[in-house]
Amino acid sequence: MNYMDKEHLDEQMVMVEVTIDDMNPEFYGYIMDQLFVLGANDVYIDQVIMKKNRPGQVLHVLCSEEIREKIMDLLFLETTTLGVRYTPYIVHRLEREWVKVEVEWGECRVKIGKRQGKVVQLAPEYEDCIRLAKEHQIPLKRVYDRAKELGYQQAKEKPLE
Repeated sequence: MNYMDKEHLDEQMVMVEVTIDDMNPEFYGYIMDQLFVLGANDVYIDQVIMKKNRPGQVLHVLCSEEIREKIMDLLFLETTTLGVRYTPYIVHRLEREWVKVEVEWGECRVKIGKRQGKVVQLAPEYEDCIRLAKEHQIPLKRVYDRAKELGYQQAKEKPLE
């Protein structure tokens, strides 16, 4: 399952934002899921104090310019916003490689991030770690730490171009 993306710039990205102070907060999970289904790269919420000192949220959606209109349509349909802001973004993405490691409890995917060919980030796949922790009734952090350790060992065994 080794898979790799080269380090690159995504120059056709946009950050779409809406401010909301009057929506049922239970809706956010559903909306975030739908945004990811449409192809959003990242979705997050900031808590803010809005005009008239009302608590509110800013919903941020990072996506490609190509799907901006679909994202905006969803936000207008599923939230209470009356306006959408968007800003062009350039995203510098690390080289990413996915490898599999064999921990004591089974197989776990690990994502390795490289900058100029050197390992600078490494993270076990969260869902794989949860699955193994549940299956073997062991702490999640134990699985995560072991997968991370083996991921670093595997990354060091490979030549760092």
